[in-house]
Amino acid sequence: MFDVAIIGCGPVGAFAANLLGKAGVSVLVIEREANPYPLPRAVHLDHEMMRLFQSAGVIDRVAPDMRDTEGHLHVGADHGVIRYMGTVGRPRPYSWSNDYFFYQPELEEHLRDALDVYPNVELSLGTAFEALAQDEDGVTLTLRSDAGEEQVRARYVIACDGARSVVRKALDIGLDDLDFEEPWLVVDAEVDGPVRFPDLWGVPDAADLQKLSVMMCDPKRPATIVPGRGNHRRWEFMLLPGEDDQAMMQPDAVAALVAPYLDGVPHRIVRAATYRFHGLIAERWRQGGVFLAGDAAHQTPPFFGQGMCHGLRDAANLAWKLELVLAGKAPESLLDSYQPERDPHVRAVISAAVGAGRYICVLDPAAAAARDHQLREAAKGAQSGTAADLIPPIATGIVATGTPGAGERFIQPRVGDRLLDDLTGDGWRLFTRQPVAGGDVTVIDVAELGDDGHVADWLDARGADAVLVRPDHYVFGTGKPAELIARRDALIAGTAPQEIAA
Repeated sequence: MFDVAIIGCGPVGAFAANLLGKAGVSVLVIEREANPYPLPRAVHLDHEMMRLFQSAGVIDRVAPDMRDTEGHLHVGADHGVIRYMGTVGRPRPYSWSNDYFFYQPELEEHLRDALDVYPNVELSLGTAFEALAQDEDGVTLTLRSDAGEEQVRARYVIACDGARSVVRKALDIGLDDLDFEEPWLVVDAEVDGPVRFPDLWGVPDAADLQKLSVMMCDPKRPATIVPGRGNHRRWEFMLLPGEDDQAMMQPDAVAALVAPYLDGVPHRIVRAATYRFHGLIAERWRQGGVFLAGDAAHQTPPFFGQGMCHGLRDAANLAWKLELVLAGKAPESLLDSYQPERDPHVRAVISAAVGAGRYICVLDPAAAAARDHQLREAAKGAQSGTAADLIPPIATGIVATGTPGAGERFIQPRVGDRLLDDLTGDGWRLFTRQPVAGGDVTVIDVAELGDDGHVADWLDARGADAVLVRPDHYVFGTGKPAELIARRDALIAGTAPQEIAA
C-alpha cells in the first residue's frame, strides 16, 4: 500500500509529489498522458510559489526558466491608466520578485524530472483513473493502462486531475458557482521584438510596459497582454456577444486581433483557443481519504494570475499535515483543517478576481467611462497595491487566531548570501528573543540570526517576542515561546478550540 496516491501529474500533482517525496512518504503518481501537454496553459505565479519550490527542493531546476516582471496595469476606455499594481522600487520582504511568468510544458518537465531522485515516488504515465472504493484502512483505485486494468491501494488520495476532475465526479461533489462565466480567446505567440502599446497615457514613469501584465479595459474589446518567459507572449481577448468560438480561432481573425500590438514585429502564433473563465469552488474538498486540490477543487478567473498558485498552496497545506498523520505524530482529524483553511483563502481571491472581471468586461461605453472615473478617484493619494496584497491571512484552523500576525505569510529575508528558509531548514520554526527548548520545533535566536534586523523589525511591528511559523511558511501565531508551542500541540491534537484568544 502506498501512503499517498496522486491522480494527475500537472504542476500541482508533480509539486505535491516532490514535497511528499522529500518528506519520505511513499507516493504513487498517476497520469493519463505519457508526456506533458505541449502547449502553454498557466503562465503566471508569484513569490510565494518560488518559496514553495525552495521547500520542495526544485528551485534550481525551475528558476532559470522563469521571467520576473513588475506587476499589473489596467487601462481604461480612453487608453489611460485606471489601476496600477506595480512593484518597481518596492521592498521584497520574501526576497523573490512579486510576479514570474513561465512556459508550462517546461515547468512540468522540470517537476517530473525532479521526482527521479526519490526512490519512494513511483510515476505511472499513460495510466488512467477509472474508479475508487474506500474502507477504514484506505482507498482502492481502479486504473487502466496499455497493460490492462489493475487495482492499487493507498492510505490517502490527492486528486489533481483538473477542472473536469473525474475523481470529483466519481465522488459526486458539486461546485459552488460564483456567478461568473465569460468567453475569451487565448492567443500564444513567439515574438521577436517589443510588443507595441499605442496611445497609452498616465503610465507611471518607472513602469516598463514590456515587464507588466497589461489589461485593456476597453469596451470595444477587453484584452490582456502578458509578458511570458523568453520570447513567449500571451493575449487574452474577450469574445463579444454573438461571436462564434470557432470563427474567432481562425488565423485571419487572430491576426486582426493581435495586429495593433504586433504590426511590423516578427512573430509566430503558437496557438489560439477559446475558454470560459469561471469562478467555481467545490462544495467538499475532502471525502474520507480523498482530497481535491488545484483546479479539481476550484477554478479562478485569470485576472490576477492566481489559478495555479491556489493549487500549489493546496498541496503545501496538505503535505505537512499528511506527513504528520502518516508518521503517527498527529491524529487524522488534523486533515479536517484542510478545507476550513483553504476554502476562505481561495474564495477571497476568486471574489477579487470576479470583481475585477466584472469591471474589466464592461461593454457599455458610458458605464466604462463612469468606471474609469471611479477607479481613478479611488486611486488618488493611495499607494499602489500588488496582486500579492490580495492574499488574506489564514483565519481558522491551525493558527493561534487573535495573536498579532497569525495566519500571515512570514517574511523571508536574505541572511548574507543565503535565503532564510535555506538557512533555517524545513518544518516548524520558532523565531524568538527568548530561547526555549523546542522539541520538534527548530528554535532560532533572533539576536544571532544575522539578517540585518528584518525578523526583529517584524516582531517589533507586532509587539511580539516570538513567532511560530508553520512548514508552509504561514504564521501560526505570536506570543511567549513555550505557550506558542503548547497551543500548537493542542490544536494539532484536537484537544483545544481552533480559535485561541491572545
